[in-house]
Amino acid sequence: MQLGRHPMMRLFLLVSVVMCAFAGNSILTRLGISRYGIDPLTFGAIRVAAGAAALLILRRGRGVALQGRRRWAGAGTLAIYMIGFSLAYLSLPAGLGALILFATVQGAMFTTAVWRRQAVPVRRWVGMGLALVGLVILLWPAGPVRVDPAGAVAMVCAGIGWGAYTLLGQAERDATAATTANFLLCLPLMVAGILTQGDPGVLSGAGVATAVLAGAVTSGLGYALWYRVLPGLTVTAAAVAQLSVPVLAVVGGILLLSEPLTPRISLAAVMVLAGIGLSSLRQRRMGSSGS
Repeated sequence: MQLGRHPMMRLFLLVSVVMCAFAGNSILTRLGISRYGIDPLTFGAIRVAAGAAALLILRRGRGVALQGRRRWAGAGTLAIYMIGFSLAYLSLPAGLGALILFATVQGAMFTTAVWRRQAVPVRRWVGMGLALVGLVILLWPAGPVRVDPAGAVAMVCAGIGWGAYTLLGQAERDATAATTANFLLCLPLMVAGILTQGDPGVLSGAGVATAVLAGAVTSGLGYALWYRVLPGLTVTAAAVAQLSVPVLAVVGGILLLSEPLTPRISLAAVMVLAGIGLSSLRQRRMGSSGS
């Protein structure tokens, strides 16, 4: 099959690769912080540094523009996501934190679509709702949970940061150059976060390795590819697609970390994937009109 003759299939495959990269990033972060004990902010800084290095190599010596309001906006929103995400997981359970993050992203992006007066088909609203309900079923922790307010606020900030970073990517013409500049400008912000904390924590070889892999592959290259495919997606389609990441992360955890497969996980996965499919069907039918 020649993907060039099937642009929607090519777009679907590229988005699928990006979502797998995002899920892989979650698994690597879980390994680095929970199992190998690296400090969250230090892990985030190493991720950004490794991502910047990988992107510079990919650029093959071509220049990167670091000036302009959009560049600092990209770096700032990326830093908000990285720092907020890291700090939130100092106190929040993983499932509840992910629920807050992705619910915030969906709300921010759908609100932006409405504010921009973009036509949002009913089918896409239904698909988003179905996927979000499945996400709640998947991630809502069982039993009594005490939610730390500071952690919840940090994760909401992370969701707003990632939603804004995604929206900025829709206007980028050179995805690799934009992502490289964002990572380079984000790095000093991450280092400043470590200095504010006052203690970089203990560095383990395994923790550093997972951070480097997450930064170079699933973050740097994954984000560059995300910026590449975003111009082909509407705001709401991009929002719904990202709801697949927690499901993919759960599957990866089952296969790679021996986490159990439960009926609740199976039901939630079916609902999330059905919601994405419902939204994507509308995208394919209306793709030529830009909906």
